Amino acid sequence: MTYNVKGLKLDRFAAAEVVRAQRPDVLALQEPPRGLAGRWRLRRFAAATDLVAVVNGRGARTTALLVAPGHTVAEARPMRLPWRTGTTRRGVSVASVDGVRVVVVHLSLHRVERAEHLERVVVATVPEPAASGPPTVLLGDLNELPGGPAWLRLGQVLTDVAPDGDPTFPAATPRKRIDAVLVSADLAVENVLVPDGDAVRRGSDHRPVVVDLLLSGGSAARGSGTMAG
Repeated sequence: MTYNVKGLKLDRFAAAEVVRAQRPDVLALQEPPRGLAGRWRLRRFAAATDLVAVVNGRGARTTALLVAPGHTVAEARPMRLPWRTGTTRRGVSVASVDGVRVVVVHLSLHRVERAEHLERVVVATVPEPAASGPPTVLLGDLNELPGGPAWLRLGQVLTDVAPDGDPTFPAATPRKRIDAVLVSADLAVENVLVPDGDAVRRGSDHRPVVVDLLLSGGSAARGSGTMAG
């Protein structure tokens, strides 16, 4: 599940309600609360949604990764991205969850920076289709409409789970699909959902995306996608 929670500044109780309703195994966050107080607020949010924060703060900056108890998590780490004066300091959350590499992004509003950051992320975390590597899920807020350069670059190495999916922004009356989940060829997509409802409209300015994936071994992963906003 991927979700841009806008720093939990709108209605954190509604945002938690949205997550609890979906019961994701994996929750990719964009715009988590930041700083020392922000990390405490995110741990409180994780407890309210029965999840555990495995990447939070420091270099992850504009992203965080939460996982349900009982899953095997390894190699959980933040990835700092280059920063330019006048822009937002951004980062990436990366972890292996039950053998699946999960990559959480929140790309820049600036076209050139967005392309530069994305290339670093792809090179560092996403195996080429012809290369051996772990099953990979990339989730997050791309800050760009489908068909743009970021989507095209990601399409060279991963597959969009919902090319005709519902819009995700703004939450009240969504018109733009800027939140995405993309997967490697060894993951099958069983279902994609963009939730609606009063809590969704109050919790953030984005709607989340929830994806059910089938691993190559045949087991289902609920919410191993992105909830973004």
